[in-house]
Amino acid sequence: MKVTKDLVAASATPMVLGILAEADSYGYAILRRINELSGGELDWTEGLLYPLLHRLERLGHVESSWQSVAGERRRKYYRITPSGLAELAEQRRQWDTVVGALKEIWRGAGDSRPLIAIPLEGQA
Repeated sequence: MKVTKDLVAASATPMVLGILAEADSYGYAILRRINELSGGELDWTEGLLYPLLHRLERLGHVESSWQSVAGERRRKYYRITPSGLAELAEQRRQWDTVVGALKEIWRGAGDSRPLIAIPLEGQA
C-alpha cells in the first residue's frame, strides 16, 4: 500500500521541517529518513523534495549552505530557522487536530459498522 499523492502533499512540509528540527541535513539523507520513518510506504522523489525545500527557503523556514565532506563531493545542507520552528509548531497543532478528529470518527465507525471482508486477489 502506498500513501496517496494528496496525503503526501499535505504532510510534506511538517515532515521535512520535523526532520530538519532533528538535525541539519541534505536532500538524499532527507529522502532516506522519510523512507525509513514510513517503513518504505513513502517513497519520495527528488522532484517532490527539492521544490519543497526551495519553497521553504523562500519563505524563510530553512536556510542552506554548501559543505564539503572529505573524499566526497560538496552537498547542500539545509537547516531549520526560528521561523521554521514556529511553522513546525503550527503544523503540528493542525495535524494534532486532524488526527484527533479522525480517531474519533474511526472509533465511532468501528463501533457501529460491521467489518467488510474484502477477498484477496485469487480468492472468491
